[in-house]
Amino acid sequence: MSNVRTVAVIGGGISGLSTAFALHEQAAAAGIPIRCTVVDSAPVWGGKIVTHRVGNLVTEAGPDSFLSQKPAALDLCKKLGLTDELINTNETGKRASVYSHGRLHELPEGLVVIAPNQLGPFLRSGLLSWTGLARMGLDLALPVKRSTEDESLAAFFRRRLGRQAFERMLEPLMAGIYAGDAEQMSLQATFPRFVELEQQYGSIIRGMMASKKDGPPATRSSPKRTMFISLKNGLSDLVASLVRRLTDQGVTLKENCTVDALRVRSHQPGRWMYDVILSGGTALSVDSLVLATPAYVSAELVRPLTPIAGGLLELIPYASTATIAMAYPRASVSNAAEGFGFVVPRIEGRDLIAATWTSLKWPHRAPPDQLLARCYVGGVGRETILQLDDQALVARVREEMADICGVTAEPVYVEVNRWMKAMPQYTLGHLERLNQLEAALSRYGGLILTGAGYRGVGIPDCIRDGAIAAERVVRYLSGERS
Repeated sequence: MSNVRTVAVIGGGISGLSTAFALHEQAAAAGIPIRCTVVDSAPVWGGKIVTHRVGNLVTEAGPDSFLSQKPAALDLCKKLGLTDELINTNETGKRASVYSHGRLHELPEGLVVIAPNQLGPFLRSGLLSWTGLARMGLDLALPVKRSTEDESLAAFFRRRLGRQAFERMLEPLMAGIYAGDAEQMSLQATFPRFVELEQQYGSIIRGMMASKKDGPPATRSSPKRTMFISLKNGLSDLVASLVRRLTDQGVTLKENCTVDALRVRSHQPGRWMYDVILSGGTALSVDSLVLATPAYVSAELVRPLTPIAGGLLELIPYASTATIAMAYPRASVSNAAEGFGFVVPRIEGRDLIAATWTSLKWPHRAPPDQLLARCYVGGVGRETILQLDDQALVARVREEMADICGVTAEPVYVEVNRWMKAMPQYTLGHLERLNQLEAALSRYGGLILTGAGYRGVGIPDCIRDGAIAAERVVRYLSGERS
């Protein structure tokens, strides 16, 4: 078996596990025998995908769903035999709200994923004044910006739709996705579709309406999916299925194992062996190496190889957040909880970014006599609250819930999950820095980066990027083999 090629994947979150899964699949299709090892410093697999089951409660410490419009996660679930476990959001008359000027306003449906494709709901929402609505309508007449220079999310949406629409509608949705500051975030790296719409249609509103009209028809063979979907017993089932499949395929999984350093040595011109120095002094020597770790971790690993790449990786900042799950006696909050939850604009000066009525949004998340909520705090410019201990943090969140939606009941269950330096920020110039990073690493064939820090923070984005990383490994190994 001297022709067996060895690969190590550092990082056992959804990106690393998906990379290993795709690698096994693609290498088999290419006829390349491989031996793959996945290494992670944590005692459990899955990274930020963490489901807790306490009695009849099901809570998600990290992400609670993924977008059905991005196919990578759905395709992976199908391959893992999880399709029957997928669940849609519950049917409800109301979807989500935004807290503005002291009360909750229902969000227009077309804004759920920042896609203003329905005008009626905007007029009825009460979120914008007539002046704000008129300014938003100017998007249909404003000239197109022809410059290719990167633009912040804030600058773009203020330019196209006006300050009021940005501050009251769009900013809180962006903060809920990226936990970031729209003044610093790159439009090209986060929502490139809006650049395309402006260039193609001359207007965001016109472009979104055309996109909805020209969208692909639903196929009868596929079940109808809501915008956000999850798994019946929690997203950790996706991780568990991946781990089982990888184990069955002969992939070696090393948890509780820290990588201390990387070394490279050339065994033929233009080809490298990568020595992964593990905790305890042992080493893993491989033909190809995938780093599926946060950018700041990867920075320290690659710095001895190329200081330029290490410096570029350090320029990707990360925000810290926390989720607080609280279960209430249902009767005590029935008048306050409706729809799927709410988001809070930065301009309101609140600590709470968003809250989800988890058991109203998803089936099987709480017993019938309880209502489960999940609150989201932290993020760029709002991280001070994370200095509080758990008791004080919960007290502060309860104050926010009382002020915003009138929930004053004592929760019967509370769970705090802190995520320090967990959310990558795609700041202005992000894509150009990625190009520079690729150039800095180009000397080291077979060394590949993947993960949420680069081309998408959602679960489908990470799965897709992991598959691309696997494809690059297979191409590299194919060249080596020949």
